[in-house]
Amino acid sequence: MNERKPVLNIKSLKEQVYDFLREQMRRGELLPGSVIDLEETSRKLGVSRTPLRDALLQLETEDFVTILPRRKVVVNTLTARDIRNYYEIIGALESIAIIKAYDKLQSRDFDYMEQLNREMKEAIEADNFDLYYEKNLAFHNVYLQASGNEKLMKIVNNLKKRLYDFPRPAGFVKEWEQASTGEHARLIEYLRQGDREGAARFIRDVHWSYEVQEKYIVQYYRQIPGSEW
Repeated sequence: MNERKPVLNIKSLKEQVYDFLREQMRRGELLPGSVIDLEETSRKLGVSRTPLRDALLQLETEDFVTILPRRKVVVNTLTARDIRNYYEIIGALESIAIIKAYDKLQSRDFDYMEQLNREMKEAIEADNFDLYYEKNLAFHNVYLQASGNEKLMKIVNNLKKRLYDFPRPAGFVKEWEQASTGEHARLIEYLRQGDREGAARFIRDVHWSYEVQEKYIVQYYRQIPGSEW
């Protein structure tokens, strides 16, 4: 009789359990409002309770789950209030990142951002949202990395995972993505013109403004099973 092999390889068990659970959420196999069965998950992954507990504590810190008494873990829903708050936080932090990064950014960085923006447009035309999302993260990471603030970058990218990977819908709002690439082009203009304050305001008050983006936000989140929209 063959022994059942564990799903995970021995590496950093806590990190692998975390990645497994996040992928389950991204793919919609763990939906908002569902309960994570600790016994079943531990058995399925072939790990003890310790790495599972540690991974769940990290997920709770990032607001993906709530750990309740009697070993019950619930996958959090994403409310309109959550989204509004996340947009406000991301907008504020990315505007700070632009101010801090500006003196380090060079023409080649703006060229790279333009290249990524073109690749985003191509991904939209190909209906490839996964590729669009990857290029979009890379676009914003140009100035986030240049800011030199790793904690800021980690917070921003964790919030983006919470917004767009929870789960990620099969379809996407093409009009929103097209508008977003237009906003990216405008941001690059501000940066090339040396208007760091204008760029910072634009990223905060337009690109990451809940009020400006609300019509698209509603369309996007209505696609997600278990959403409140």
